[in-house]
Amino acid sequence: MTKQPRGLGKGLGALLGDGDLTQIRKPVEYINKSVNSGEPKNRADIMLIPADMIEPNPFQPRMSFDNEALEELADSIRTLGLIQPITVRRKGNERYQIISGERRFRACRLAGMNEIPAYIRDTDDQGMLEMAIVENIQRRDLDPIEIAMSYQRLIEECNLTQEQMAFRVGKKRASVTNYLRLLRLPAKIQHDLKVGLLSVGHAKVLLGVEDPTVQEGLCDMVIREDLSVRQLEERIHRLTGDGKKKETVVKDLPDDWCRLLEVMGRYISCDISLRRSDSGKGTMTIKFTSDEEMRAFLKAMENING
Repeated sequence: MTKQPRGLGKGLGALLGDGDLTQIRKPVEYINKSVNSGEPKNRADIMLIPADMIEPNPFQPRMSFDNEALEELADSIRTLGLIQPITVRRKGNERYQIISGERRFRACRLAGMNEIPAYIRDTDDQGMLEMAIVENIQRRDLDPIEIAMSYQRLIEECNLTQEQMAFRVGKKRASVTNYLRLLRLPAKIQHDLKVGLLSVGHAKVLLGVEDPTVQEGLCDMVIREDLSVRQLEERIHRLTGDGKKKETVVKDLPDDWCRLLEVMGRYISCDISLRRSDSGKGTMTIKFTSDEEMRAFLKAMENING
């Protein structure tokens, strides 16, 4: 007998519904100036660059792109807009070269976009870039995805660890980690966070669901039925078929737990997450992307007592 996979049960369709949210969702719009407007440009902002002024990165490590995946991304961009702008550097007066986001750039072209939202990076002045991003993070009108993207830029483009970056922006490392986790959510859910249809509390609960399709369905349900975070938790418990309600982590960690993350971050650069229930029970998860990263972790642990 074939063993049935463990999932959310037969009631998934009934609980999630088939409602159409196309009238609620609107494409993301960027109100920044175009690069050919002749006006001063704040390079911490997102600029709209004519697509024919952008060229690929000659050092792009990816040799091929999945055409079907590109078409799917293009469809998402047509509906929601480009959630995460590309990053470019200036090359001459009227040319820009992609630093990161070539796949997104290609999908934008497939979607028929003539102007591409992009960050312009001064590659010869990393200090100014870092200050611009940090200043941007301190703005109070940023949405959660903009904050997460700014954190990610600091880490990737300024070669900072999460602990170093948290110190730069004056935040707890756990808070930084929680924001970065939002970028793991599907583009549709990131869009809903960006435009205010979904709260960060809802997003934290959705991150506990592994299947992206189910995450999107639950997100639609929250919007359609105007569910609170607590109601979303209850729906998930019903979907999983667990009669005993589990404790859910949606609150900030206590200082001692945050301190544990900070100490671990001194020795390893792996993705670390902590989960804690109201009763104080918790788990630590360390994710590796390769055998080399695991060996680096092992070496760091051995050196602590060495």
